[in-house]
Amino acid sequence: MKFGVFLPSYIIPGREKSHPEDVRRFARSAEQLGFDSLWITDHIITAHRFYRVSWLDALITLSHVAAVTETVKLGTSILILPVRQPAILAKEIATLHYLSGNRFIYGIGTGWFGPEFEACGVHKSERGGRTDEVLDATMALFAEPDVEFHGRYYDLDGVTVEPHLNPLPPVWAAGGSQLVHETSPEKPRMHPNVLRRIANADGWIARPTCPPHLIASDLKLISAARTEGGRTGSFTVAHENFTWIEENGSSDEVRAVQQTRFADVVSDERPWEYIDEVYMPGTIDEIQAKIQARVDAGVEYMMLHTLSADIQQLELIAKHIIKPFAGSS
Repeated sequence: MKFGVFLPSYIIPGREKSHPEDVRRFARSAEQLGFDSLWITDHIITAHRFYRVSWLDALITLSHVAAVTETVKLGTSILILPVRQPAILAKEIATLHYLSGNRFIYGIGTGWFGPEFEACGVHKSERGGRTDEVLDATMALFAEPDVEFHGRYYDLDGVTVEPHLNPLPPVWAAGGSQLVHETSPEKPRMHPNVLRRIANADGWIARPTCPPHLIASDLKLISAARTEGGRTGSFTVAHENFTWIEENGSSDEVRAVQQTRFADVVSDERPWEYIDEVYMPGTIDEIQAKIQARVDAGVEYMMLHTLSADIQQLELIAKHIIKPFAGSS
């Protein structure tokens, strides 16, 4: 079992002066504490529907922390592909992967926030097709010169983007089922096109709102699709979630602190009862039980949001999560 952590790339009013150093210190500390990877959320415009905060640019921030780390992997969960132009995106990712020493994990998805598509001049209804084309075009541009790509949305006529990458970054595709809630912007089931995209990737990032029983059922679909498609290579089952660790206090006292911490980042669009069910608040024993349930469902890689740039949270996760689960598989 491996663990990554999300960078505190959200912008909190009043913390602007210290934020750049907070991000760098967080990245260095995570690497020293044994986290396998650093991850980042991607939102181009402010998405206050589900978050109280805005986010720094994903690839620029990963490039920033790549310069102050040595071995920790660098991933996007997820990069919103349909709002990108493939040649520009290929140049950005190739540069990051090259300068970081081949550390990038290409976590991809379609996105969900309607105004984000409008702001970028893209119809949300086109996001699936655009995602597939951007992924195919960028992977071709990473690998070879004089790329010919002619899709519905993008055309490349003998285009070369360097540096070329060897090895190529692994592609982890996100999506799938989630626990039904009236405010969810997505349908709760695994869409056939999403299933195809995941099955053809090198890994799957299960939604934060996908509880263990849905992870297990989705994984059966993915495994069957990979077998049917003759996909026999390595495949990573990953899951993104949010947590906050308190070492002292009763379950109610701990949750009271966690509710405040979650409210710093997550909006009140979803009630606490739903957050408590799909995310990972609770006592240390309860959090460990939630992680074990996900391991039992097939998860082998977890990426955690700490809800803070506080280094103590990294230390507590290393102590109470990474160390106990180091031998899990």
